[in-house]
Amino acid sequence: MEQKRYLKWYNKVGYGSGDIAGNVVYAFLSSFVMIYLTNTVGLNAGIVGTLIAVSKIFDGVTDVFFGTMIDKTKTKMGKARPWMLWGFVGCAVTLAAVFSIPTDMGQTAQYVWFFLAYTFLNAIFYTANNIAYSALTALVTKNSKERVQMGSYRFIFAFSTSLLIQTITVGAVDFFGGGAAGWRAVAIIYCIVGLITNTISVMSVKELSEEELREGEEEAEEEEKITLIQAAKLLFSNKYYLMICGVYILQQLYGAMLNIGIYFMTYVLFNKNLYGVFSWAINIPLIIALIFTPTFVAKWKGMYKLNKYSYMLATVGRLLVVVAGYMGSVPLMLLFTAVAALGQGPWQGDMNAVIASCSEYTYLTKGKRIDGTMYSCTSLGVKIGGGLGTAIAGWMLDLSGFVNGDTAIQPDSCINMMYIMYLWIPFVIDLIITIILSFMNVEETNEKLKKKD
Repeated sequence: MEQKRYLKWYNKVGYGSGDIAGNVVYAFLSSFVMIYLTNTVGLNAGIVGTLIAVSKIFDGVTDVFFGTMIDKTKTKMGKARPWMLWGFVGCAVTLAAVFSIPTDMGQTAQYVWFFLAYTFLNAIFYTANNIAYSALTALVTKNSKERVQMGSYRFIFAFSTSLLIQTITVGAVDFFGGGAAGWRAVAIIYCIVGLITNTISVMSVKELSEEELREGEEEAEEEEKITLIQAAKLLFSNKYYLMICGVYILQQLYGAMLNIGIYFMTYVLFNKNLYGVFSWAINIPLIIALIFTPTFVAKWKGMYKLNKYSYMLATVGRLLVVVAGYMGSVPLMLLFTAVAALGQGPWQGDMNAVIASCSEYTYLTKGKRIDGTMYSCTSLGVKIGGGLGTAIAGWMLDLSGFVNGDTAIQPDSCINMMYIMYLWIPFVIDLIITIILSFMNVEETNEKLKKKD
């Protein structure tokens, strides 16, 4: 029996455009905040890394908190859309603040400015916006195919935005005069773009009524009584949630290491503009894979095999990047980077649908619906993985003897560290993700549970 359809093509495209907003924050912050702080503001990479790590302490409970709040919200706009709409206003203000650190204040005050702006951005505003955005996948349709399509549209916009930001930012900063003023101007422009696209995304979809979401299910009225502690217990008793959290955290660590590419291109390959070229080799294959992901999911009758085997390809691709890197061949590095990205694409496209299946697993085993809370793994992964990855990058650079400021040469110890960070660590992470995905057959498990009822 064919599943009921809930969305038109323009709903899916409109929803997907919300990741333009998400990535003018995330891609810009993760790709360029460290080099802005070390080379423009002149802050120490190790201290910055420590501040980011400390900031994660404040992030510790906000993911589950906002997920629970979304589950309990009842407005004319629905559960998630209000949080998504107003959360991004705070994102815009705090992102601009991160890239507007006054150069004439004392260095201690600069560290404090960065820490407060970064913490408010990640722990509060980005968390509320991102969890709400992810949760919409389960709140606007009950059709599993449409959920996969929404994920594909979403990440097509995400990777396209990342590609654009990583390609044009360095030149745009120079265009606006370089230095602190250039970074501030670019940040403000990105914030305005984000505010517009986030609003468009919010208005492009409509959440299903509570009655329609719970049609055919029992105990729906009990959902509102779930406390924060109960929700956390439900999450961490779900092995698939833990797997997805692990993969998401590893993906963000992976991204943080690839963002060291701006240093690798500047100090190893001596051409900072290559960072944009490599972003093409990453994002174009990802976009191509996303376009075909719904078709492959339908052909393979599920997401499990596609995710497992495609990530095997990604792992082989990253190993060959390591080989090409030590050969000093930029063309081969670009080729194998593209192969790795192509293998990573399907998981990016169907990940939200897998999370929806993970939420269904909790319902089938515990009789509770916690859709909003379940999607906390997306923000949790971004903050722990991305934040910790950036912190680790700062520590590793500092330990290797990185010289702060606008200098053309770094010591050999630092160059060797960049090889480890940009080449070896991404390969190891892809290998671990492949192993985890080989155990993540939640769809088959759900079908077996349904047959028992």
